[in-house]
Amino acid sequence: MIRHTKLTHRFVKHIPDRLDAGVLYISIEYATAAHSCCCGCGAEVITPFTPTDWKMTFDGQSISLWPSIGNWYQPCRSHYVIDKGRIIEALPWNDRQILAEQQRDHDAKRDHYGQKPEIVDKPVFAAPKLDEHPQGWWSRLVRRLFG
Repeated sequence: MIRHTKLTHRFVKHIPDRLDAGVLYISIEYATAAHSCCCGCGAEVITPFTPTDWKMTFDGQSISLWPSIGNWYQPCRSHYVIDKGRIIEALPWNDRQILAEQQRDHDAKRDHYGQKPEIVDKPVFAAPKLDEHPQGWWSRLVRRLFG
């Protein structure tokens, strides 16, 4: 269930330590956006802008992100789209759909960045530990933004 149906945006250099509910923080310098989960659970949602991750559109007044936000590693498992600052709740995904999307994402990264294929074998509900892959791009991005 979505509690926040709109997000206002703030362009920032660094993502703040505390994310206010209902605010989408956008760091152009670090090509990343962050917000508190729109279901109201308070989970921090990070959306990096890369050729294989999210795309951000700013029309001069509002922000859209694509593709949808799927909080598969959070207990809420909320799923929504940010369209012109509005939150559009999407249908929930089952474990098989989530695993297929995780594999598609890994394949897209492999194809784009020329990396060896990575097999998705981690449990769907377990959040990845940043120290598992200290040289991974995600770990470097999180350390750069928050470290």
